[in-house]
Amino acid sequence: MSLDSRIDATTSSIDASLDDLLDRDPIYWPTSQKKAMLAWLAKTEARQAALRLRILAASGDIAAETGDKDASAWMRAELLVDKGTARSAIKLAGALNRYDLVAAELAAGQLSEAKAQVITRALDTLDADPVVTREDLVLAEKLLVEEASRLTANQLRIAGKRILERVDPVRFDEAEAQALLAEEQRALQKTALRIWDNRDGTVGFEGVLPVSVGMRFKTMVEAYAQPRKQQLVEKGAVLPPWERLLGHGFARLLETIDPAVLPRHGGDATVVNVVISLEDLRKELGTATLGFDETNGTTITAAEARKMACNATIIPWILGSDGEVLDAGRASRFFQPIQRKALRLQQKCCQAEGCDMPPEWCDAHHLDPWSTGGRTDLKDGVLLCPHHHRLAHLPAYTHERLPDGTIRFTRRS
Repeated sequence: MSLDSRIDATTSSIDASLDDLLDRDPIYWPTSQKKAMLAWLAKTEARQAALRLRILAASGDIAAETGDKDASAWMRAELLVDKGTARSAIKLAGALNRYDLVAAELAAGQLSEAKAQVITRALDTLDADPVVTREDLVLAEKLLVEEASRLTANQLRIAGKRILERVDPVRFDEAEAQALLAEEQRALQKTALRIWDNRDGTVGFEGVLPVSVGMRFKTMVEAYAQPRKQQLVEKGAVLPPWERLLGHGFARLLETIDPAVLPRHGGDATVVNVVISLEDLRKELGTATLGFDETNGTTITAAEARKMACNATIIPWILGSDGEVLDAGRASRFFQPIQRKALRLQQKCCQAEGCDMPPEWCDAHHLDPWSTGGRTDLKDGVLLCPHHHRLAHLPAYTHERLPDGTIRFTRRS
């Protein structure tokens, strides 16, 4: 029997066995049989991968037939495999020719293809280090293969980054520091932020941050999102998606930044200019512009502008009917730290009737709006949670201070 005939007979036998298994409905299998079959399939998948990679390692004639650098173009055209996936497989096939132990364990079904890829990448990185010897590489391969028997692929990837610590502890500290320094330098080069106006009342943004900055950012945003989540849980409310709570947390983080600590640029402190007509200022439902003109600025409601005045440095430019400047206003101020401490001591929680949001998560709101001449002092200050602070500036609601000092909100009829 020729080689081709023997291979065809073997593959036909495998196909027949798979057909037989696929004809059996696992729903009727005992639990022990399901476990055994899943374990056997995992081992078989690894051995199948070993065979596929051996063929790819010897696929130069396939590439030569089409004039390509490697067989990835054929895989993409005939097997509909993404080019990146095909190239990755061919690279792994080549690596297995260099790392005999990894190749043997994969062929025996003791190592998955994913773990084999993790190990070979770690070994290639180690091999690129000029101070690493051949003996170091052999020991590292042995150690990583042993680790693979008890770690997932992701855990093995982490172990691979620190394998030099076990191979040569003396060199590890310096090598790790150099690797981390290089990683941080690459992170700085990748750092980017893009912001755009969606023209639907929202702003979109996306970006990449160094891990040290990104994790601090994550921690801060979650710190502002978590109290809201806890309050909803305690009240038995249906929780919104965590992503939405994080979005609200990010908004709170920005709203609570003290303008006094922001950098100065353009000869002035970082401020938000709000242009609003005298008519709109007096109306409950009016509009304002963030910026100096409607062409380059962003339109918001007058209510939102009044809310911003409580927690951001803004300068209201009040215009007459012909666009003349009637008042250049004044930059608003936060309630000072000592004033906030006094409000927390006096009021204990959000002062909206029935709300118990802790004071550290509340805004200091001006009962007499700052934007219409109110002062930042204790007798005019009240703590409101973000939800009730927004209601305080919405024209759909009225609010009044009750004799006990709490604020009652009422929807307008």
